[in-house]
Amino acid sequence: MRNAPAPMRFAGVVPASGVSRRMGRAKALLDLNGETFLRRVVRALSDGGCSPVLVVAQPGQADIAEEACRAGADLLMNPDPGEGPITSLRIALREIGDSVDGVAYLPVDHPLVRASTVAKLLEAAHSAGVALTLPVHGAKRGHPAIFHRALFGELLDSDLEGGARAVVHRHLESARLLDLTDPGVIVDIDTPEAYHAALKAHEAAGASAAPEVEAEGRGRGER
Repeated sequence: MRNAPAPMRFAGVVPASGVSRRMGRAKALLDLNGETFLRRVVRALSDGGCSPVLVVAQPGQADIAEEACRAGADLLMNPDPGEGPITSLRIALREIGDSVDGVAYLPVDHPLVRASTVAKLLEAAHSAGVALTLPVHGAKRGHPAIFHRALFGELLDSDLEGGARAVVHRHLESARLLDLTDPGVIVDIDTPEAYHAALKAHEAAGASAAPEVEAEGRGRGER
């Protein structure tokens, strides 16, 4: 009798070192239904099966660092996030090395992603045996992106232009695209208008609602 393959191990990575220019205040600390964005994404990754969950913040962001620790995440610091979220992803990849089979990359401005969605994506990544797994809702690709460690070298390449999005597009034809009913995978709450829409949706329909907000801004650029 053949032994069943060992379960794959995935880390969760949350880039939270941006300056939130479009929002005007730290997105990680915005409240939605009694939880900060940061706590929601950490919980989605952790409950969805990621271990460890790494939050990458800037030095001096004491409030974000404290919230990451309270949420149960491991905290890393990005002293120079000027090139965008890819710098935070690289810090996390260097930290975990070969200790995991892949990472689930979930920006902090996607706080409506469900833990069950993360679990489905990890299961699909394991069963499909592909380097890249992406969620799809309404024909739109979203987050979290699941990168197998076979792609770590490309993501760490200092000559990479276009960030994680460039790696996604390189491997899109061979990627596993998982069609999901969770609209949270494409909801990028990156502006005050998007935040107010999310608050209104939750007030009107309860915490289970996710507004059908057009994905926009930096989050789209990293897909």
